[in-house]
Amino acid sequence: MTAYTFTTVARIVSAPGAALELDGLCAPLGIRRPLLVTDPGLVSLGLVQPLCHALEAAGLEVVLFDQVREDPPESVVEAAVALAREQAADGVIAVGGGSSMDVAKVAAALLDGRQPLATMYGVEQLRGGRLPLILVPTTAGTGSEVTPVAVLTTGETTKAGISSPVLLPDIAVLDPDLTLGLPPAVTAMTGVDAMVHAIEAYTSRLRKNPISDNLARSALSLLSRNIRTAVHEGGNREARSAMLLGAMQAGQAFANAPVAAVHALAYPLGGHYHIPHGLSNSLVLPSVLAFNAPAASGLYAELAELVVGRPVAGSDEAKTQALIDALRELIADVALPATLAAAGVREDAIDRLAEDAMLQERLLVNNPRELALEDARAIYRAAYGDPA
Repeated sequence: MTAYTFTTVARIVSAPGAALELDGLCAPLGIRRPLLVTDPGLVSLGLVQPLCHALEAAGLEVVLFDQVREDPPESVVEAAVALAREQAADGVIAVGGGSSMDVAKVAAALLDGRQPLATMYGVEQLRGGRLPLILVPTTAGTGSEVTPVAVLTTGETTKAGISSPVLLPDIAVLDPDLTLGLPPAVTAMTGVDAMVHAIEAYTSRLRKNPISDNLARSALSLLSRNIRTAVHEGGNREARSAMLLGAMQAGQAFANAPVAAVHALAYPLGGHYHIPHGLSNSLVLPSVLAFNAPAASGLYAELAELVVGRPVAGSDEAKTQALIDALRELIADVALPATLAAAGVREDAIDRLAEDAMLQERLLVNNPRELALEDARAIYRAAYGDPA
């Protein structure tokens, strides 16, 4: 057996209404003045105020930072850190999607005070510690609540990741009630994002292992069976709970067997066109799988029936094609745009997108098939003209 290491969060709390009992989770961590990181959309929906009131009723003093936005730039993290220092916050809680959780992770590390942000990027470059950290996802997608990774926008169109076990939170809280009001489009995008995490973890070239494999398969099964219901029946708590569990399991899988070319090609779409991350992944997913098939059809074949929903006969190549076809059908069923053109991407941007994708060396090394610049161009061209 190949040697491997598997790391995940020390404590996971999963229950409807769990987010209203954060005070009991803060106490063992010594948190009395939490910096609560979230976004203005969740505040306007009224999801954040009950949590703040519950914390304050228990005697905690909440320092609210609600200025997170999609693809958060470094300036957002710096603003959160400045507020936390000004108000003497002694811990960090994130309530939101991947952007809020990523901001909270990096803020908690910066508040340790031992390292500037510019030196944290890359794999295991974090040298200090962090403040106590609790992550509460409101979407079933990123899995950020159980990953040691945070991604920030570092320039006008570029992103960079920080990967370190230091960023794993003390506690991840899964409360399906927070996801019940999620709009169908967001449910669809984040759900496909989680499916991508499972697929890429299962085929990751360098650190694939038995534990990540089992988590990836379980995640993909849960997500495939429940995403349509969650999108079309948003108040279905059973489907929402299954999606949240699937997204977390996919997060645990790719935290240990990292994602690859789908994410590498998705990041430039977010950087240049501000396309939400889950949708960016969805737009390039079928074309990347088709490119990878010569090297990964055996693994894709093992996943096919989980997405198709029934046994799939034939060769590995036939099963891989069935997987790709089922993903295309799912993307159509949850009403996501199927092509780059439909998402507003200009065809003359393909060369620039491909060049930027090749900068994601941290991700591309994990891809099951080596990918060159011309391959990236070809994948984007295929995604531009993929049929619905």
